[in-house]
Amino acid sequence: MPDQYVLLALQRFELAKAHRRPIFAEVDLVSSHTPWILIPPLIDWNRVGDGSIFKRLANDESGFTDASRGYSRSIKYSLRALFSFVQNYGNKDLVMIVLGDHQPSRVVSYRPGHEVPVSIIAHDPAVMRRIDGWGWTEGMRPQPSAPLWPMSAFRNRFFGAFGS
Repeated sequence: MPDQYVLLALQRFELAKAHRRPIFAEVDLVSSHTPWILIPPLIDWNRVGDGSIFKRLANDESGFTDASRGYSRSIKYSLRALFSFVQNYGNKDLVMIVLGDHQPSRVVSYRPGHEVPVSIIAHDPAVMRRIDGWGWTEGMRPQPSAPLWPMSAFRNRFFGAFGS
């Protein structure tokens, strides 16, 4: 299921509800998961409809012959879909915690380790002020000097900053 469709479904079925209470949703974007062979194009949100349009669109099939290239393009697609979603549907209350659920496969990354980048996206500057002391840098690409924490440390810092 293309990430763009998943994000639009979140918007339609949850975020667009009138007078709804705040929600915390886990949204799994899977376009960057193997086999990286059918990466859809990012399309206008008004064209997504029920998602069937993705069956008719030309896909990036670079993953058939080059796994590293297919993986790279899938990450770019996922991030473009995410950024476009925030631009089109984000409001002052939207806060997103964006992270990978595992490191890239050894097929595309020869770097040992289990680190994944974590980003927090928010329109409200007050949200970002709560994490000022974490040593993070602005943007989606962590600096080489960025702190490395186990997921439990992130969880504890997150609860400390935003309440338990």
